[in-house]
Amino acid sequence: MSTLERARCGLKAHPLALDAALAAGVLVCMVAGSFAVPRDGHGVTWGVHTPDTLSLLLMLIGAVALVPRRRRPRAVLAVTGTVSVVECVTGDPRAPVAMSAVVALYTVAATTDRPTTWRLGLLTMTVLTGAAMLAGPLPWYAQENLGVLAWTGIGATAGDAVRSRRAVVQAIRDRAERAERTREEEARRRVAEERLRIARDLHDVVAHHIALVNVQAGVAAHVMDKRPDQAKEALAHVREAGRSALNELRATVGLLRQSDDPEAPTEPAPGLGRLAELAATFRSAGLPVEVACADRPGELPAAVDLAAYRIVQEALTNVRKHAGPAARAEVSVVRVGPHLEVTVLDDGAGAVPGTPGDGGGHGLLGMRERVTALGGTLATGPRYGGGFRVHAILPVHPTTAQGEPV
Repeated sequence: MSTLERARCGLKAHPLALDAALAAGVLVCMVAGSFAVPRDGHGVTWGVHTPDTLSLLLMLIGAVALVPRRRRPRAVLAVTGTVSVVECVTGDPRAPVAMSAVVALYTVAATTDRPTTWRLGLLTMTVLTGAAMLAGPLPWYAQENLGVLAWTGIGATAGDAVRSRRAVVQAIRDRAERAERTREEEARRRVAEERLRIARDLHDVVAHHIALVNVQAGVAAHVMDKRPDQAKEALAHVREAGRSALNELRATVGLLRQSDDPEAPTEPAPGLGRLAELAATFRSAGLPVEVACADRPGELPAAVDLAAYRIVQEALTNVRKHAGPAARAEVSVVRVGPHLEVTVLDDGAGAVPGTPGDGGGHGLLGMRERVTALGGTLATGPRYGGGFRVHAILPVHPTTAQGEPV
């Protein structure tokens, strides 16, 4: 960040200091302008005039009044308008005290609605211009009087334009936030509907075949001694029902998999012990991954070990899909007291602007549900300067939502 940008951010963080600096700048401009006065002659010529004490005092009052312009814009306009009227009536040659009233009118227009801007703008223009034309030392048609009318109109118009632009930007920001909330809610709704449908399918499969197994097992037990052939036939039906139940369960659960997912593994569930192997697979796919693991996987409960592995896996998958071909990722797994902290960062190099950080909302939602089930917390979001951050805190001795140990 450059020095100019740091100074701008500091002034935005301290609006009173910014207004004081603005008031000082306006005072310098008014004092400098009061020394230059038009002179009679051919063409546009200027002379030098030393302003009187009253004009200097009015300029100082008008500049100081601008300091609280954000808190009391109408009161500031009243004060600066009053000193401008006094200068328009008494100043000869006239000092540019009306500059403070123009700034105050701009502030009112930028912080209020349009009807208020119209009322106060017309009132300020009428009072200042009328006082200059009717009670001032110059003829009513003098260009200085017309200049007061023009500058007050410019101040009101500029302030109204700034207010309108801010309103448009805020409306766009609110619309984007509503769209983001709607997208997340739609993702949750689809996940809930899919889970409900799969739960109904599993209920139908299990209930039907378990009931059939129960009936055939009862028949086999009843006729085992007297008619063993019929008992064997009933047991064959039990075996067939069990095989059918397994096949249907496999088909139903298979709906949860993507078309390119590998077959169900027969080995134990993965954990942080395979973190290096996981990182190697992403490196071979073209994603540079740096891993810092300060905890031995064997010391963790199986549920926490699996959850940490899956979080890293899903986060790196999102980096590979959405962060761009030149992105780099960093994985950190550390033990902090009774918690395990898992962090996945990427620099977002090459990402397309506006691309979401997850696959439509399901990936991050799945991670959040997995962490919540263990009683932990998950924080995700864009990083300052580009990229994305996933940070999960998992209790080493997790509990369920009902407070029972896992």
